[in-house]
Amino acid sequence: MAHVELIERPKGVLQRYAWRYSRKSFGKVVDPVRAAAHHGGVLTAAGALEMAVERGWTTLDADLRWLALQATSAAIGCSWCIDFGYFEGMHAGIDPRKVRDVPRWRESDVYDERERLVLEYAEAVNMTPSAVDDDLAKRLAAKFTDKEVVELTAWIALENYRSRFNAGLGLTSEGFAANCAVPMAAAH
Repeated sequence: MAHVELIERPKGVLQRYAWRYSRKSFGKVVDPVRAAAHHGGVLTAAGALEMAVERGWTTLDADLRWLALQATSAAIGCSWCIDFGYFEGMHAGIDPRKVRDVPRWRESDVYDERERLVLEYAEAVNMTPSAVDDDLAKRLAAKFTDKEVVELTAWIALENYRSRFNAGLGLTSEGFAANCAVPMAAAH
């Protein structure tokens, strides 16, 4: 249950724009938008960031980006983000086994070397404190350009923001995964 009231009807230009953008992006006005609408500055900043990211963060392979986002959502435990990420992965055509196995990537045999490195890096960045050591940094540098590493790190940081915002406000799954042909894996 959300810890703040979720605004049902937009008031003013900013909220109406956010509602329109959410419907375009998600097919409906999602709970994170409805919660952020309480604070015009937060809604504006979050919206501006998302639009800038959508247009400008295009260096990293989309499947690798998706893995980093889903691993981050899982590390934080944001059910909203895990649910939407599952839906997004399925609709992006990511192998259903890869979609299901993110929480248990170390035991899975479906990921290639670069994918495993992204998942390991996301795991290390998400630790408190972050645990990216010189060995991991060298292995990343051998497989990715500096620009790709910077963008990968930014995606992980952005998903931290999203997941912690949603989880902190008590926002939970909105049923996106229920619209997928492959059922979610059971939690271990």
